[in-house]
Amino acid sequence: MRFKRLWAILRARNLEFFRDRSAFGWNFIFPFLLVAGFGIIFGGKTYTEYKIGVFPAESEPVAIAALDIPPRFKEMNHLKFIGFPDAARGLEKLKHHRIDFLLKTGQGPHQYWVSDASPKGYVVEQMFRASLIPPENEPNAEKKEIQGSAIRYIDWLFPGILAMNMMFSALWGVGYVVVRYRKNGVLKRLKVTPLSAIEYIAAQAISRIFLLMFTLVIVWTGCNLIFSFDVQGTYLDLFLVFFLGSLSLTSLGLVLASRGTSEEFTTGILNFISWPMMFLSEVWFSLEGAPQWVKTFATIFPLTHMLTAARKVMHDGAGLIQISPEIMVLSMMTLGFLALGAALFSWNK
Repeated sequence: MRFKRLWAILRARNLEFFRDRSAFGWNFIFPFLLVAGFGIIFGGKTYTEYKIGVFPAESEPVAIAALDIPPRFKEMNHLKFIGFPDAARGLEKLKHHRIDFLLKTGQGPHQYWVSDASPKGYVVEQMFRASLIPPENEPNAEKKEIQGSAIRYIDWLFPGILAMNMMFSALWGVGYVVVRYRKNGVLKRLKVTPLSAIEYIAAQAISRIFLLMFTLVIVWTGCNLIFSFDVQGTYLDLFLVFFLGSLSLTSLGLVLASRGTSEEFTTGILNFISWPMMFLSEVWFSLEGAPQWVKTFATIFPLTHMLTAARKVMHDGAGLIQISPEIMVLSMMTLGFLALGAALFSWNK
């Protein structure tokens, strides 16, 4: 391997990326917009979980103090009351799961509607019926507070958004781009130069990893200035986790790029891999409570191990020893993907 040839391809790929202003800007703007949106929706202390429709009411949302409903139900947390002029409007929203519970206000026996197909509706129904029980008839129970500071939803979600952005950038920025080069004949021209396959693959991988980590630092710094994320572990360990994750994802992109000749077929393969990885690697939600086979299947994705290690460092203050299983798996995946990509790589169609 000659460093001069590798550096030439590496520099050319970086210049290509930075000169493409639309792709360059989107890599920074997309994750920031996602974090900002979720921060606005879920970052506040008055996060609303359940939507309660009430009728007859003139305003939306309604003034809680003016509602003629059980006082204890009014005082419950995580409820948002939405007014409707009549029952028909409220029932239409309830049927389409726009609200979780519909309640008629006024004197006389309380009337409510709930969908049997709505898990949230069942929970609200139990909350409402519990609010009707006189305090003296309630069972005795002792409340215990959890130890330590609570983790905000935006703190839990932020590593997932960063990892998802890295995944799409690695797979599409390597897999799709190299296939496009092969289809357009660029690789065929490079084959007649002294450049070797390992030099070309290494240059593509190093370029993408540099861009991924550069984007990570910029997006993290910008979002942290706004949301002040709480990191229990060290930033060095966190950087190492994302670095190993970018290595593994970029290596997977090289495998996809090694033989692909059709941009359409490659797009389908990339979607086939990236979307299950995004949903099963706990980017948006936890798999706690899912069937065991789903959790086992999720471990085949490098994104799963990267996010598990990142959240351990960020939320639990874990060190390298605690996340060593994830580091070993990511390292083994990286070596396996690199070896497979190098063995399968072809310059020609």
